[in-house]
Amino acid sequence: MACAYDARVSDVQFKVTVPGGTLAGARGGRGDPLLVLHGGPGLSDYSAMFADELIGWDALRYTQRGVDPSATVGPFTVGQHVSDAVAVLDQHGIGTAVVLGHSWGGYLGMQLAAAAAGRVRALVLVDTLGAVGDGGFAAFAEELTARTSSQTLARLAGLDGLAIASADAAALESLRLSWPSYFADPSVAPAPPDGLRMSRACYASTFESISAAQATDMLPALLAQFSGPVEIVAGGASPFPDDVAKSTGALFRDAQVSVIDDAGHFPWVERPGCVAAALRRIAARLAACDRSS
Repeated sequence: MACAYDARVSDVQFKVTVPGGTLAGARGGRGDPLLVLHGGPGLSDYSAMFADELIGWDALRYTQRGVDPSATVGPFTVGQHVSDAVAVLDQHGIGTAVVLGHSWGGYLGMQLAAAAAGRVRALVLVDTLGAVGDGGFAAFAEELTARTSSQTLARLAGLDGLAIASADAAALESLRLSWPSYFADPSVAPAPPDGLRMSRACYASTFESISAAQATDMLPALLAQFSGPVEIVAGGASPFPDDVAKSTGALFRDAQVSVIDDAGHFPWVERPGCVAAALRRIAARLAACDRSS
């Protein structure tokens, strides 16, 4: 099971000025621009996990607002996260980019495409939070609990009683305890990446904003107008139900859904190359569009 946890030596570190501070990130590789949005929300950038999948692209990765070394102040809203992503593109002089998002990052990518379609050439959504209803979040949480041993559930329950001052540490420990259940075979799940950080406040406030956004049903209507190609990669053994990827893909004019058998929420870990393959398909589809225009 291959997993690249270390940033590439050739990556160039950057800081982008945004309201409330800066966003810290890294840019590396050669090719067309690729904006990478990690999951969470309220989690530090773990996209070095799939750095090997990004070969052939000029990839920009950054820690989203809420977690050090990026700005730790809010507002923690979908709209602010979208504005931050646009700022990353603007301050690098990138007009349009392919956007790759994992989990919540996929949802953020869809919101970016809805709010600023002219900045997004195409979308690659990896085991994404969906755009219909609650995005499959409740079912995801239920399945994650079902996969977790009674001993671990007892330890998780004990974290609930920690003081507010320890909320971030408790949230991170909760993630570490639940981590194996994100994979198709928890018994061989790799350890979480070193250095992960969490902000409970960012997580909670951003999900409140997601719930408010989903209650309006505006996102599906806006995504129906997005004309770029879309690749959705779903883990066949992910805690997300199968219909999340399918219902989200059905919203777009030109989406292809690939279900990766025997892979969980981080499908590239258990099936290396699946994200790279989706990026190759996007490149081919964009080239075909360019030839026909």
